[in-house]
This record gives sequence, structure tokens and C-alpha cells, in this order.
Amino acid sequence: MQRLLTYGHQAIDEEDIQAVVDVLRSPFLTTGPKIKEFEQTIADYVGTKYAVAFSNGTAALHGACYAAGVGVGDEVITSPITFAASANCVRYMNGTVVFADINEKTYNIDVKEIEKNITSRTKVIIPVDFTGQPADMDPIMELAKKHNLTVIEDGAHSLGATYNGRKVGTLADMTMFSFHPVKPVTTAEGGVIVTDSEEYYQKMLKFRSHGIEQTPYAQEQGDWYYEMTDLGYNYRMTDLQAGLGISQMKKLDKFIAKRRELAAMYNKLFEDEKGITVPYHLPNTESGWHLYSVQLPEHVNRKEVFKAMREANIGVHVHYIPVYWHPYYQQLGYQKGLCPKAEKWYEYALTLPLHILITESDQLLVIKQLNKLVNF
Repeated sequence: MQRLLTYGHQAIDEEDIQAVVDVLRSPFLTTGPKIKEFEQTIADYVGTKYAVAFSNGTAALHGACYAAGVGVGDEVITSPITFAASANCVRYMNGTVVFADINEKTYNIDVKEIEKNITSRTKVIIPVDFTGQPADMDPIMELAKKHNLTVIEDGAHSLGATYNGRKVGTLADMTMFSFHPVKPVTTAEGGVIVTDSEEYYQKMLKFRSHGIEQTPYAQEQGDWYYEMTDLGYNYRMTDLQAGLGISQMKKLDKFIAKRRELAAMYNKLFEDEKGITVPYHLPNTESGWHLYSVQLPEHVNRKEVFKAMREANIGVHVHYIPVYWHPYYQQLGYQKGLCPKAEKWYEYALTLPLHILITESDQLLVIKQLNKLVNF
């Protein structure tokens, strides 16, 4: 019986386990010194001044929207091909989500579609680095500068990726990274925002901890005194998570190199296969390869292919349902047909297993099974 070959899987070694054990034996389990060390590790890796750790990537995006001042009446433009959190973070701040269609080649948000959707109420753009490929950030940042907009890059998939020689994290006003177990490195759950803005940094520090800060008045009263100056949330990461993250970050470059090697092997194996469209990448970009997503030919039934692959213990997946198809967004008035390129892409999308524990023989099995179903 073929073992279950999942689309993603964490890679934990004894060094990671020991890092967590060391925290368990320390005086701090929640917000202690490991948080700051983890934040500095991320900031140093990508090359930013600041990093703020959160309990998860969704909380991090929420914090970024708070720092950017999103509120009632503000519009935020994002992609429909993403996990719901990329849009939900706007709704948490009572903003309005505007979905812009994708580029047919990259499956990332289309810069021209962003421009078409900018109005006097637009406040923020949230481009998503789908599958690990950076969005086309230079023209997005130019557009943002022209219209005085803040850009929050959703880099949940793209830690370790580069765009025109620069690491993701240095391209936008704020960038979010996720550390869910299926990501290249993990803290079990966790997220971070990196930025060069001290203003955003200070706002997010306060936001993740109930809106509490050490005001000048509080400092006068004594170490026991603090003040809640805004309505924040309990979005703090734990030292346990941070300890694991610090250990995992030591291996990030090795993990990314392996993912790129596996993606290149898929591309090579698909050269002689018919009907499957492999991922396209912009020149001068290096993907983080969180996902390997292909397009099936239109003559096949994706649901049947999905079912047959799962029955063969090959854990394919589909990323993602267009966000505005979800009942919550339908109830807000969004309708199918809003982003036709995204919807067409979704109908034939299939994510194949890609993580550092799979082997070339695993990949050959995936190709063989998929080819049998597609070229029947």
C-alpha cells in the first residue's frame, strides 16, 4: 500500500525538538526573550529594520491593516486566489474588500486590474505571493506611490523568495510571513510582519497585546503600571513557538533549495507529458515554492481526477476557491463572474505534493498516476 503522500509536511529534526525542550526548561513559556530573538532572526534574514511576531499569519495581517489605518469606508484591493485571511483581515477592520483579477500566466494579482479598481476610497493594496512566487511588486509599488496607498504584501507562501535580486520582505511597506506546518519553516502556528517603518512597528506591538503600552504616565507610576490606549487583541506568539522558529530558520535556505530542486524535477518530468500546464514564473524571480500548482486540460473532470489521486494515496489539493465565492462574501453582495480569469483558473487547478520529505520516486508516481487520468 502506497503511503499517504501529502501536499505539504513539516520537517522537524532533533535540533528543533531540543530547542523547544530548552524553552520548556526556561522561566518563560509565553512572551519572553525568544520572541525578540525570533523577530531579530527574521528581520536580519530578509533585511528589514523591524519584525513583529503574532500568534498566526491571519493575526499578523489584521495587525498590518490596523497599522495602516484601515477603517469604515476604506477600500482594500487584493486577489481572489488566496486563502480567505487575505481578505478577512480587511473585514476585521470594517473595511471593504475589492477583488482584482489575476494574471493568466502567473496566477498572481494583475497590476492592470489593480489600477482599474483604484478609487478615491482606496487605502491599501494587498498583493498575494501565490504558491511562493512574488507578485510583480515594482509596478505595484509605483502605483501605490502615485495614489498614496499602503502596500501590505501577503508573503505567507514566499519567505526565502526573491524578486529582481531583492528578498521578499523588503519590497512593500509591510510584509506578512506565515509559519503554519505546511510552510517551508514552521512555528506550529505563527506569523510575522516585517517593515522598515517605526510607526507601523510600534502600532503593531501595541495591537498584538490588548492595546497596552508603557505610556510616559505609566512609566512615572512604576513598573507595575500600564495603560490600554486602544482596543487591541491577544495575538502574542509564545516562546515555545519562537524557539522552534529560531531553530527552523537555520535550515530555511536548505529547505528552499530542496523545494526548488523538486519543482525543477516536476517541470522536467512534465516535459514529455501532454495536457498539463506547469507553473510560469516572471523573469528575475526565485519562488519560495510553497506549492506546485498545475492546470489540468479542459477535457478532464477535475473532481474525478482529484478523487482518483486521493484514492491512490496521493494527497493532491486545490488552492484556492475564489474568496468571494464563500457564502460570507456572497451575503455581502459579491457575485460569481467578478473575476473571470481567476474563476477559469480555479476550475482546472490542482496542487501536487511538494515538500522536502518527498523523493524523486514519489514524484514519478505522481506523474504516472496523473498522466493515466489525464491522457485516458
